[in-house]
Amino acid sequence: MPLAPESFQALDDALNRLAAESILAAPGRDEGLIPSYSLLGEVRDLCAPEPVLHAAIVATHALLEQRLDTAQPFDEPTLARLRQLIDWLPGALAKIKAGAAPAAFNASATPTAPAAAAPASGEAAPVADVLLDLNLAENQELLGEFYAEAVDHLQQIEAALLILDQQADNPEALNSIFRSFHTIKGNAGFLGLVPMHTLAHEVESLLDLARNRELLLTPAIITEILRSRDALQALTQQVAVALEKGQLPSQIVPVSHLMRAVKKLAVPDAKGAAPAEIPAAPASAAPAVVASAPAPAPAEAPAVAPAAPSPAAPAVPHVSAAAANAIEAQATGKAAAGNQTVRVNTEKLDSLMDVVGELVIVQSQLIESARAQGDAGSPLQRNVAQLSRITKELQHTAMSLRMIPIKPTFQKMERLARDLARNFGKKVHFQVSGEDTELDRTVVEEIGDPLVHMVRNSLDHGLEPPEERTAGGKGEMGTIHLSAYHQGSNIVIELSDDGRGINPDRIYKKAVEKGIVAPGAQLTRDEILALIFAPGFSTAEKVTAVSGRGVGMDVVKRNIEKLRGKIEISSEVGKGSTFKIKLPLTMAIIDGLVVRVGADRFILPSTSVQMALRPPREAITTVHGQGEVLELRGRILPLHRLHRRFGIPADAQQPWDGIVVIVEHSGRVSALLVDEMVSKQEVVIKNLGAFMQGLPGVAGGAILGDGNIALILDPGTLLHAA
Repeated sequence: MPLAPESFQALDDALNRLAAESILAAPGRDEGLIPSYSLLGEVRDLCAPEPVLHAAIVATHALLEQRLDTAQPFDEPTLARLRQLIDWLPGALAKIKAGAAPAAFNASATPTAPAAAAPASGEAAPVADVLLDLNLAENQELLGEFYAEAVDHLQQIEAALLILDQQADNPEALNSIFRSFHTIKGNAGFLGLVPMHTLAHEVESLLDLARNRELLLTPAIITEILRSRDALQALTQQVAVALEKGQLPSQIVPVSHLMRAVKKLAVPDAKGAAPAEIPAAPASAAPAVVASAPAPAPAEAPAVAPAAPSPAAPAVPHVSAAAANAIEAQATGKAAAGNQTVRVNTEKLDSLMDVVGELVIVQSQLIESARAQGDAGSPLQRNVAQLSRITKELQHTAMSLRMIPIKPTFQKMERLARDLARNFGKKVHFQVSGEDTELDRTVVEEIGDPLVHMVRNSLDHGLEPPEERTAGGKGEMGTIHLSAYHQGSNIVIELSDDGRGINPDRIYKKAVEKGIVAPGAQLTRDEILALIFAPGFSTAEKVTAVSGRGVGMDVVKRNIEKLRGKIEISSEVGKGSTFKIKLPLTMAIIDGLVVRVGADRFILPSTSVQMALRPPREAITTVHGQGEVLELRGRILPLHRLHRRFGIPADAQQPWDGIVVIVEHSGRVSALLVDEMVSKQEVVIKNLGAFMQGLPGVAGGAILGDGNIALILDPGTLLHAA
């Protein structure tokens, strides 16, 4: 009975998976022995109808079985026989497919040299520490898909490892890590990315032991896997640079030391426990995490993505066209089932947003034109109303395309907290909530650095050492909670800790010492807490590698204000502190208040406007040397005339003849004189170009419904300049 047509595809896949396993196999090592035995058994069963193939495979399979039965690693003759068989089988299958008889398997032929054989001593193969050979001309499209998929897998690896560090009995996390390393290994092997392939293979072997309950994942092991993940990320970044700039890798990312460390950790002791923690993990690190999960029997190797050995290797087992096509199909798009997403270049999204903005402007102009005709029931009015509904829906859809979850950023903070806690000898339970909250991608990209500074400060200054917490009646493990949630038209990112809190008296004393405030100045509690954002301010007794130089929190404030956001602090001595960052949902659209000054119109962000009023004559006074002020409910506010700021004529020469808008920014409240309040509306922000870039008091421009252009004001720089 001849081989069925569908058997050829299955054999191609199995053979290429078998070839990939044989690359890293070496005499004296057992890596790849169990998967090779399992895969060869699969090939044997598929080839049962062909006696010539079946006999050769059965003989080699028996050699592998003998090594397993006696608990012996690969030896030179067995490995040579396996590689010989892998070289012979594709040609024999091709003859059978063509209707010809294959030549008999000649076991005495010279065996194929191993592609990446490691020394029998068990040390990692030096071939791993090489430059990435990308073959960019041929593999550019595949590398693009590989990069996008690798980024996702590396994020999943970090997230799952952090879960395992806290939850010892989480099989989903362990299986997720294993699948991600396995996929990276297979795809990197096909593309010939030797360092990535070899390192991922070593970590995968370690994780397989954990899945089979043969190894306990301690914090030391998790730390080493995280280091390996970081090395893979560095290599992935080299792929990104090559794709974006055409700049091929010029620096070797060493991985052999990581492979040796992983290999050492993969050797369980007599009781099946992991070896002692390596020096990289201090004794004060978090409690050991144990993770284990049910796994298939050793002979049942997990399903593997088709992978081929590295083309950069000296001698390469055959890679069938079918396997190459399968990899290409995987790279250009997942199987239809469950494929609910598509990757889009962000420049295209920005272009779409610009076009939608223009459409909104034209729609507003059509509404004005239709209204000018005066007939409310005309076909034109109905058509314009329908256009308005469609445009509104299209605008919201386009806006949603720019929104991405903040989860990856939160995950980085969780990793940062883990690493810093180990360095400081502190114990911390890092909690996150609302990580699926979506923000404009620009906001997500820019908020990372401020959060890094804040998490560092919480761990360094906020949380006490375990002994200090115990002496104060607290548990030795501190808690940091990072959350995100919607509040009106804003998004709020909140970082809280249960540490020592911020002492206002100490802040005030330091501020006086540094000359930030005058001695004897009367400040409210909130104003004192806001002093920590002053440049050069620090309460640290000594400078550390993390903090204490007085830079950081001023950068936090500046970056958040650049995103049109603000930050608030609440703290109680001995109980902890909470920092709230309030940000707009999107950077592409603004909810604004349109005001008129003379013939010009300006837009004030609604988030900065507290109220608007026509002041009575007696509320306006002039302070010698200070300018005009407005008395409002017992408060004295500086009054700024917008027409003077921009040097334009105004209708209202006196404040009581116009409208005063009360604006607030960074805790400072001021009054702004304008002629008239026009409307409140959402406008699409337009860049003013290089000529007006950085103009104090101006954040951008917008086209209004009547076609006129209005400047969007930035209250922060506007009031500072005034």
